Amino acid sequence: MIYSIIIPVYKNEASIPRLIQALSKLYLDLNKKMEVVFVVDGSPDQSFSLLRTALAQVTFPAQLLAHSRNFGSFSAIRTGMNVAKGQYIGFMAADLQEPPELMCTFFSSLENDECDVVIGTRTSRKDPLLSRLTSNFFWTLYKKLIVHDMPKGGVDVFGCNRRFCDELIKFEEARSSLIALIFWLGFRRKFIQYDRQARQEGKSAWTFSKKIDYMMDSIFAFTDYPIRLLIKLGAIGSLLSIMLAIVVVIARISGAIEVPGYAATMIIVLIFGALNLLGLGLVGTYAWRGYENSKQRPLAIVAMAYESKGKN
Repeated sequence: MIYSIIIPVYKNEASIPRLIQALSKLYLDLNKKMEVVFVVDGSPDQSFSLLRTALAQVTFPAQLLAHSRNFGSFSAIRTGMNVAKGQYIGFMAADLQEPPELMCTFFSSLENDECDVVIGTRTSRKDPLLSRLTSNFFWTLYKKLIVHDMPKGGVDVFGCNRRFCDELIKFEEARSSLIALIFWLGFRRKFIQYDRQARQEGKSAWTFSKKIDYMMDSIFAFTDYPIRLLIKLGAIGSLLSIMLAIVVVIARISGAIEVPGYAATMIIVLIFGALNLLGLGLVGTYAWRGYENSKQRPLAIVAMAYESKGKN
């Protein structure tokens, strides 16, 4: 088996017939050297039973796994990676918003050794306006402040070789972002553009609360930027509070402030308020360092190695 395609499934019963048809065509396009790994992620609908029935009739090899409950699409992808048999692994959504033929392009780049991981980047997306605006805003900030190599529109689909896959599944971090880990790992990357298709069946399970959770995981698992921002605000606030305190003292001495106790109250509030921000930032820095060590990420990863024994 050369190619493995991993498909997380959650509330996708309406798109399963079209998905099976698309995979059957893809199987022929890939010279019948493809397997599909379906991971039903605690879906409350009939997705598992429909897939089990459909797989009894298909021509392509397939594995069907079911989580005990909904753990999230990234956990489903990890489950699929652990059982995939192919040398090259691709990932696609069950709703077919990413064109299936993109897998052929991914596998071609990987097989030609052009890269270790190939990443699909959206040139356009036929999603609701509000969804597009919020997504673009988030990924623009994320690219600017946290992962600078991240495409502007984020990542929904990717493929990799066995070497990259084996390194990725070593990370067993809870509340993390699989997409951000792809960029953290490094290796040789290639970006391929595509147009995201409009959803034809059902409704997206990517709810607002899940988007918030994903945003928090993507930020707090990969950067101490909020802590560093807190330190900067505390330091700037301390300087400004000292300057304002001097102004208040001068105003009190000159008689511009006549209310008793006003000057002392203002000085205490300004200085200690800024020091609180600074102190929280410093404590947060130590907490972040302990958190980083608890993740036990490797200090370095060897992507390629060559040894020469020299001439006799």
